[in-house]
Amino acid sequence: MSGHSHTHRHDLSGHSHDHALTDTKDGRRRIAAAAILTFAFMLAEIAGGVISGSLALLADAAHMLTDAGSLALAWFGFKLAERPADANRSFGWSRFKVLAAFVNGLALIALAVWIIIEAVQRLINPSPVIGGLLLVIAVIGLLVNLVAFAILHGGDREDLNMRGALWHVAGDLLGSIAAIIAALVILNTGWSPIDPILSILVAGIISVGGYRLIRSTGHILIEGVPAGLSPATIQADLTANIPEAETIEHIHAWALNESTSLVTLDVKAYPKSCPETLRQLIKARLKQEFGVTHVTVEVTSDKRPPEPDDQT
Repeated sequence: MSGHSHTHRHDLSGHSHDHALTDTKDGRRRIAAAAILTFAFMLAEIAGGVISGSLALLADAAHMLTDAGSLALAWFGFKLAERPADANRSFGWSRFKVLAAFVNGLALIALAVWIIIEAVQRLINPSPVIGGLLLVIAVIGLLVNLVAFAILHGGDREDLNMRGALWHVAGDLLGSIAAIIAALVILNTGWSPIDPILSILVAGIISVGGYRLIRSTGHILIEGVPAGLSPATIQADLTANIPEAETIEHIHAWALNESTSLVTLDVKAYPKSCPETLRQLIKARLKQEFGVTHVTVEVTSDKRPPEPDDQT
């Protein structure tokens, strides 16, 4: 009969929760400031778009309204991520940031579709645009969006939630630039179709950002393998560098969020190997080579347990 030594532990060493919490609070403050700026100027842009008859301004105002809600969702994602783990959520709420970013990606796609539909209708049924008023509001919007973009750009750009917020504000920034160009063309040539044409261009750029965000966050939400952590890569590395392991199999790798990856695996130790030492070697190797600190290792061994003393 073979003996078995099972070690199944979840290692959190090397993971700085204090640092993550600090990053979360900083991101939350930055997004709150950007949301306030976005919502305040949105009101002025709606009024200007209605008065001037500019689709570029109205589209940008709708974009900013969506962004204000998206930034609020991103803020809520950061806020929840600060909550500690509990009995029902052993990893806490950090995955909610990824979910918020995924929803923001969908919002970007939906917004781009709406802008394109409105632009096509405006091309079919053109209406006059007041270029002067359009130019004034667009310039003010550009300044506001530059400030909001600078605030968010100073945050953690590897954070998917922050990246989603950045894409929304970047879309606002592009919308303001498009409105300025449209106003200048209209003032100098009177050619109003430039307004919806530039709106379509901005919508295309926004949709690219939305697609990239959905692809990145969707991969995490379906627990896809993180980049550089394929089971084959891990198995090859451990086999070459951990001679105490006879076989390494049942490797699974996935991500909790954009910065935290998790790995589980089964390893069979040679009879003379110490299972606990082997487990520590594997965890140290995964941390050193792949930067993974959340590791679960189950070790089995054919080493026979010592026979009990005969007390007859």
